[in-house]
Amino acid sequence: MILGLIGTAFSSPPPTRPPERGCSCPPTPPALRRIEAASMDYEGDDDDGTCEAIIPGLPDDLALRCLAKISHGYHGLLQCVSKKWKRAIKSVDYAHVKAREGWCGDWLFVLGADSPTLWHAYDPDADRWHPLPRMPGFTDDDELCRFSCVSVGNKFLVIGGCHISHSEKRCWETRSLMVFDPFMKQWKGGAYMQTARTDFACAVISDKVYVAGGSNSSSSEGLATAEVYDPDADKWEDLPSMPFPLIECFSISHGGQFHVVGKRISNFQHDTYVIFNPSEQKWHVMEDLPPVCKLTRDTTTIIESDIYSMLPDGTVTMVMPDQKGWHALGVYPAVVLPDHDRPLSPFGFGFIALGSCIYVVGGMVLKYNTSNHTYAFVKLDATKFCDPRTSPLEWKDAKPMPVQACRILGCASMEE
Repeated sequence: MILGLIGTAFSSPPPTRPPERGCSCPPTPPALRRIEAASMDYEGDDDDGTCEAIIPGLPDDLALRCLAKISHGYHGLLQCVSKKWKRAIKSVDYAHVKAREGWCGDWLFVLGADSPTLWHAYDPDADRWHPLPRMPGFTDDDELCRFSCVSVGNKFLVIGGCHISHSEKRCWETRSLMVFDPFMKQWKGGAYMQTARTDFACAVISDKVYVAGGSNSSSSEGLATAEVYDPDADKWEDLPSMPFPLIECFSISHGGQFHVVGKRISNFQHDTYVIFNPSEQKWHVMEDLPPVCKLTRDTTTIIESDIYSMLPDGTVTMVMPDQKGWHALGVYPAVVLPDHDRPLSPFGFGFIALGSCIYVVGGMVLKYNTSNHTYAFVKLDATKFCDPRTSPLEWKDAKPMPVQACRILGCASMEE
């Protein structure tokens, strides 16, 4: 019966993406809802690994293509259908089909402070979360912070940062690059950066990853060095250094250029803004500081060429660098707790674009306890999204994170 339902699912059109204007989490397709209900009472077949067809009546290569069209958020459900299906979805052949066709799906990657080496991924087509394998070289007693993460060429990269080992009671800056393959659903190590760095600028331009600045234990004033990573060649190359070292860096890719904002030890109270032009291989110091200087790493994202940011009061804005101004779009809703007398403003959340939508994930609020006059942090698991091009902003609920993530250490998105 279940295989018949699966066949019905494959004959149905795939889940549609959010329309160009307005976004919504698409409901589970009816056929897959019937599969989900049926699979709850199904314990799997007792096949012994013999050469039976994956889907009776279909060649295995066509069956794998059918399976490969289902987004990653449904894979846990499909593996419950039968042992043959579980082996097929975990097979190298299955991963090769998805990679050959470029069917990586859409991913939202999030790392929370409560599980600082275990990433979770969200699938907007399925409206489901699932954990990724733990990053190699890390244990439950380890933590990674002050790193950068980006997606490029159907790969998710976690770069540099500070590796903390609580069991060994030590920490160190790292040059490491960890690459998550969405087809194999596995991590692997990539080529190391030339320089270990934390809190550095990082952005993708023309399918290459640019990094600059930051700090490490051997640089008392920060780093001026910069380098670029080619994911196809798995190779880093040095770039011309910035005119001066910058720490606590933030960056965006805009107009085909690498925009870096950071602080100089000699003038820590004020931001410094520099731009690297890849075609000229030159850095330019911006004396007239535009609104980009007021952006922050954790509350800025880009959809196509539009820059969006959330201000501390919850106002969502579109940044207009050419006009040196901001355009307020609306306000992110405050958090209402059942045992608290006023709404609270969240902080420490993930703020990232996926498709045409902005997602706000996790975070926490500071709650005042009137009975003993103390403050306490309340962790949030909410996932909300909106289309910033609609007015007024309409925030919608997606499936909450499987854990209350507390502060979000890193987030990135990948689109098929």
